[in-house]
Amino acid sequence: MSDRIRVALVDDQALFRAGVRMLIQSQADLEFAGEASNGLEAIELAARERPDVMLMDVRMPELDGVAATAQIVARNAGPTPRVLVLTTFDVDESAARAIQAGASGFVLKDADPEFLLAAIRTVHAGNAVIAASATRRLLEQFSARAERRAPVELETLTSREREIFDLAARALSNSEIAAKEFLSEATVKTHISRVLTKLGLRDRVQLVAYAYENGLVD
Repeated sequence: MSDRIRVALVDDQALFRAGVRMLIQSQADLEFAGEASNGLEAIELAARERPDVMLMDVRMPELDGVAATAQIVARNAGPTPRVLVLTTFDVDESAARAIQAGASGFVLKDADPEFLLAAIRTVHAGNAVIAASATRRLLEQFSARAERRAPVELETLTSREREIFDLAARALSNSEIAAKEFLSEATVKTHISRVLTKLGLRDRVQLVAYAYENGLVD
């Protein structure tokens, strides 16, 4: 099936990799695209296999998941995979840095298998995933570092785009924004895409982090 989502796995624990590999292989719409045990191998795996989604452990030898994510996302040769970070803790500095580096979210390692599968499909669709139990504390970390001044690139947004940005930064969905602003969901999606491009952001989770880091939302 050419339309299957190709998923790669990076983790330094062989037993954990085996379990996740079997889970992915059990799904008709997913294809296992390989595995690696450290960040350096992850970079090679991403370049060689070009997976759609990479499950990336945060703490690994040789090169950690944050640094590996940054290098993988920064590559310009062809489409880059969506990175979904795997972490043992609800939230820590590493998870926050991984999102800043370009990860599309993170999932706890002890999450239910169905949640992990749903997260893979969600990030592949272009959305972000953050473990629900960690969302508030993660945003508190970003708020603690807030510069409390509007970045100059915000001036490139039109007034409508700034309105959409403010609503998206408060985690409203496209349908909620559309209802609030009396727009179609397609129009909202277009505005979101333009906002991300102008601000140099990869996805909505980076947009929310950007807003909190710069003191643009409470």
